[in-house]
Amino acid sequence: MLVLIRGAGDIATGIALRLYRAGLRVVMTETASPTAIRRTVAFSECVRTGETRVEDVTARRARVEEVPAFLARGIVPVLVDPEGSCIPRLCPEAVVDAILAKRNLGTRINDAPVVVGVGPGFTAGEDCHAVVETMRGHTLGRVIYRGSALPNTAVPGLIGGFAGERVLRAPADGVFHPLREIGALVEAGETVAQVAGEPMRCTISGVLRGILPEGTPVRRGMKAGDVDPRGEKANCTTASDKALAVGGGVLEAILHLSGALRGPEQTKEE
Repeated sequence: MLVLIRGAGDIATGIALRLYRAGLRVVMTETASPTAIRRTVAFSECVRTGETRVEDVTARRARVEEVPAFLARGIVPVLVDPEGSCIPRLCPEAVVDAILAKRNLGTRINDAPVVVGVGPGFTAGEDCHAVVETMRGHTLGRVIYRGSALPNTAVPGLIGGFAGERVLRAPADGVFHPLREIGALVEAGETVAQVAGEPMRCTISGVLRGILPEGTPVRRGMKAGDVDPRGEKANCTTASDKALAVGGGVLEAILHLSGALRGPEQTKEE
């Protein structure tokens, strides 16, 4: 089964890992200038570098005509195609919108036999066949076959007792200049980046789990970094619990909706 995932950030990458390891063929699309914070666990990084590896899976920037060869070699192709114009050409059995824009940027229920929306902005039965919950808590990763995910609260989930404090935001409009690398141990009050001469300081201590790359154009208040208060460097190079939970929900939805989880009697009744 060929699955096309729109988006290649850290959550989309967790989804891709789940599907890839379950034996599905995965293709991803991204923008020409990705803004993923957790770059060490995001396949979108290969748009900038040509190739990247997350855990035991390799992704490579590709053109649409290269997709069959990359898939045959076990490589996840990432196409620069934010509009999803490659969908009619590739004819995937399933499309997953994991852009996480909090709104639908063009995914339609007739894009493929199975269409799954990830997070807020989708309604199962209208613009997709199923929605997977992304809000941390009791329903994280749950598949919704009628209705929508919980609305976006704009408040990050709790990790190590901290929520919004974990997020680092650009202090001004301009060009981003990181001063520390992902994986560095940082202290509250430490300057880890600058924009237009203004410092971006940590509000808590921990490990720098994500930060934008050098030269990224940013707006004041834009998410530009992430500090994990647990201080575990291994968390910087492995998919998060949230990404894998959402990935499990997407895998369930695809298999269920494609009939792979249904026995002959259930399929006949439906």
